[in-house]
Amino acid sequence: MRILLTNDDGIDSVGLHILAKAMLPFGEVVIIAPDSEYSGAGAAIGAIHLMRPEIRRVHLDGLPEAWTVGGPPALCVMFARMGAFGPPFDLVVSGINPGANVGRSVYHSGTVGACLTARSGGISGIAVSQDVSIGSIEGQAWDEMLSNQLWDTAAAVAATVVESVVATPLVEPGVININVPNLPVDQIRGWKRTTLAAVPIRSMDLLELEPKIGHDGAYRVKLTWGDAVALPIETDAGAVSAGYVSLTWLSRIHELDPHADDVKIAESPLDTMLHA
Repeated sequence: MRILLTNDDGIDSVGLHILAKAMLPFGEVVIIAPDSEYSGAGAAIGAIHLMRPEIRRVHLDGLPEAWTVGGPPALCVMFARMGAFGPPFDLVVSGINPGANVGRSVYHSGTVGACLTARSGGISGIAVSQDVSIGSIEGQAWDEMLSNQLWDTAAAVAATVVESVVATPLVEPGVININVPNLPVDQIRGWKRTTLAAVPIRSMDLLELEPKIGHDGAYRVKLTWGDAVALPIETDAGAVSAGYVSLTWLSRIHELDPHADDVKIAESPLDTMLHA
């Protein structure tokens, strides 16, 4: 069993190192992570022909093999799938991300994007994120929040899921999105299989453009965040905020019913244009 470990916070992330060590009992662990921060990269691989990404072998204490890639986590996975780091991998584990990746943030999360990229190549992926103690906002955490992060809790939860998936691989490649409260294990209330929340716990309330002094016509973006809202416990965001581990299965992108009325709106004009 070869397990690829990656993240979107970069090779220096403590969460990555702790998660990697928790995976060692389950197979051959290889870290292939971005050389710097790529939060919010989603499943992007970047303009490779312009980036000409560099790959480096690095040393991390207590871990047998680690590499950095000059690009986002999805690119790390793609290069691995193409054989840049030896034999094929059987599983991709991504994290631990500081800040929950729940609801619509899964579309933008590099942590989740690595796993989606793995699945598109026929490899199952497990994304691991952990809430922060003070107001996680759509998948990202501020630096000052990390001082109280209980990484070992998220690593223990991830190890429990990975151990089972390694023992009995998924029938079809899938993506499991795990979100863990920032609590000691014995204070977690349990776990729930969840759906994606339709709205975030705390969303952007206002966006303003502030002039950049000394730069005519240039502006900085100022964000104001709204108050936290209570979400149903059946959703990923609601479960985590209530002290439960959230486990969400992310499905493939499904095609719209070709007989739906919405399809006709877009397709009918083509009949006229192209004389179908």
